[in-house]
Amino acid sequence: MKRNSPYLFFVLALVALDQATKLFVSRAVERSVTVIPGFFDITLVHNKGAIFGAFSRSDSRLVFWALTLASLTALGLVVAYFLKTPPSDRLLKIALSLILAGALGNLIDRVLRGHVIDFLDLYIGNAHWPVFNAADSCITIGAFLILLIFFRRKPACTPSS
Repeated sequence: MKRNSPYLFFVLALVALDQATKLFVSRAVERSVTVIPGFFDITLVHNKGAIFGAFSRSDSRLVFWALTLASLTALGLVVAYFLKTPPSDRLLKIALSLILAGALGNLIDRVLRGHVIDFLDLYIGNAHWPVFNAADSCITIGAFLILLIFFRRKPACTPSS
């Protein structure tokens, strides 16, 4: 556990940052505040669904519990993979830590509030990217790092026939 302590601290710091930004925005923003006209707003959204707003219009308890169960399952798989990753593979541990932090941040919202608070609204003209939050950013960056790691690794040598 001692060798994972820096990663645990990293995860906890990111979750705290995510929750602090969500709390601040939920108290300070009623609907939307323009930050960079034509490009970036802080827009308060209560997302009951999944990534990119999938299932967000559903008030079904079944959808809520299915998404919560899926989040817990994914979180468990990421933790298991993190624990099996050798200490020498620091970049992969960082990537998995980012995903853990993001998953935890959004899971906390879902369990405590019944929805995830999203607020980062990027757009050009009328073309909007789905509104997201710091936890979503952590998950995206972590997933991107994992893809980079796996594409850059040399395949294991296999005996030829």
